[in-house]
Amino acid sequence: MCLFQMFWRFLFRKSLPASSLCQLDYAVLGLGDSSYPKFNFIAKKLHKRLLQLGGNPLLPVALGDDQHDLGPDAVVDPWLVALWEKILALYPVPPGLEIISPDARLPPKYTLHYLPEDSPHPESAVLQPAAPRAAPCELQPFAARVVSNQRVTAQSHFQDVRLIEFDIAGSGITFSAGDVVMIQPQNCPEDVQQFCQLLRLEPHRRFMLEPTDPGTSLPPLLPQPCTIQYLVTHYLDISCVPRRSFFELLASFSTNELEREKLQEFSSAQGQEELYSYCNRPRRTTLEVLWDFPHSTCAIPADYLLDLIPRIRPRAFSIASSLLAHPERMQILVAVVQYKTRLSKARRGLCSTWLASLNPEQGDIRVPLWVKKGGMKFPADPATPVIMIGPGTGVAPFRAAIQERVALGHRGNCLFFGCRHQSKDFYCQAEWEELVTKGFLTLFTAFSRDQVGAQKRRVGTSASQVALMGLCQGVPCTCWHDLRGICHGLCRACLRAIMDTATGAELGRVRCPICRQKTPMLEWEICKLQEELLLLHAQPGSPGALATPRPPALPPRRPGLAGALEHRFQVRFHTSRMFGCLPCVRYPPCLIRALTRLERRCRCCYLLLLALLLAAEMLSLLLIFLPILLMVMLFLILDK
Repeated sequence: MCLFQMFWRFLFRKSLPASSLCQLDYAVLGLGDSSYPKFNFIAKKLHKRLLQLGGNPLLPVALGDDQHDLGPDAVVDPWLVALWEKILALYPVPPGLEIISPDARLPPKYTLHYLPEDSPHPESAVLQPAAPRAAPCELQPFAARVVSNQRVTAQSHFQDVRLIEFDIAGSGITFSAGDVVMIQPQNCPEDVQQFCQLLRLEPHRRFMLEPTDPGTSLPPLLPQPCTIQYLVTHYLDISCVPRRSFFELLASFSTNELEREKLQEFSSAQGQEELYSYCNRPRRTTLEVLWDFPHSTCAIPADYLLDLIPRIRPRAFSIASSLLAHPERMQILVAVVQYKTRLSKARRGLCSTWLASLNPEQGDIRVPLWVKKGGMKFPADPATPVIMIGPGTGVAPFRAAIQERVALGHRGNCLFFGCRHQSKDFYCQAEWEELVTKGFLTLFTAFSRDQVGAQKRRVGTSASQVALMGLCQGVPCTCWHDLRGICHGLCRACLRAIMDTATGAELGRVRCPICRQKTPMLEWEICKLQEELLLLHAQPGSPGALATPRPPALPPRRPGLAGALEHRFQVRFHTSRMFGCLPCVRYPPCLIRALTRLERRCRCCYLLLLALLLAAEMLSLLLIFLPILLMVMLFLILDK
């Protein structure tokens, strides 16, 4: 258990008195992404709990949003200024000490000591395969050999998607369906060469790192000693979009007045919009920024390289194979990231481009990797039927699950797959068709660009149907992956299925199977969903017809205006658990029974009564909006 978990559990003890933190001054800054449903949840909860325990907030809670045009800095900058004002007012600087100037350059975190030319080359053995003493991890990745690198999209297709297979024999790696593999990428040789030329570095020069502060540990992924080429290739992320701190530190090295002024503008709070237009919007890389400031770049001391440029972060990929089907092998499905901005050179993803360039026929190609548990959970009982929804490369974890279940001889696998063209990006088509032929898989496909007009169908439409089928038939496991924009259709379908099984008391607050959150529903929303469900049951062959229990069948609609009015009221009567629910009026069951008997005896009286009910509804709407109209008219009169 980490220290923060211990702190969190202690803080939320019910036995803590309300005045526990009455002498605590605090300020909370949260960093998050508003695209997630629980945006800055921890920061909000921490602030609320500290208030409950008597804490004194110096500032209101600040919530940085990574989706903001300026990033979290839009909130962090003013918050820091206000925080230091509060702190210096409460705790003045002791005599004899001065506040460090913002323009002062701090010492580097590490110092590079160059070695003689005849020193050994230990980094050549870093990626050599070895029998690990423990399971591979980030600090000790396993160097897996690339067995195959196959393109699974047509050459004429705009996107390059690769199915890459690794040999993990002797690694001790075990994984199951839903797990992810972490891959440590590296920069391409051309970018490394340009970087060394810009900074006037000797690529094969060896050095030792020494921490400036004795308490600072050395980077675990760098061998000692190391070469400049290895440092730039495997550690420095020169292809990332630089942050604001990059320009602030680079400005302190600049000897050119014009470049220094521009760099200082980019690092200031007032120049963040300019920085966004220059760097973030076109996705300009660190290497390209260094090209734009040549005088400042050549003045960068080598000691500050690790302070200036962050390290390359590992990338996560869903494992697309099973150890039961492919022993001592691991496969991943990689979509090569490439897109255009206003810059002339296309933007490329670091890891996907590097993986696509690996050719196992050129020799012993190694990739450092390790496995982490994924968040996708499959049923513990392999005999449980599973419905899987995975468009595009999102099908990768389901391929692993299907291979695992087929190897165990279990059927009941339903896969919904969607892509643009059947002939261009239908991944693993032959494999799916073989499993369908053998009876292990039920496959539904949707090709959005192969169909036109009213027949055009996307995976969201199919996914809505399968979610409804799964809930109505009692399938206990429905999995989805990489759905993004189609979740709304899924939620609608799932809620319609809930209308068919929930009781009247449960309709006001239902749990969506997609977002797992309880959603309050207004009465008219419940009626609308029930009506959609009833009409869905009326369609022959629709998936909703599989639901149990069935709603009562509607009589065929009669032609004409009277028939339309009658059909509308019959739908309203049948879609309510409370024996009839209209938007404005709730009708008692006795009235509905009377209408049913009246229809058999005198149809003219029945239609007349329906017209009176419609008039009553219109009158109720008029009574609702009449005060509003009177207030508007009174306001206009007074205004004149």
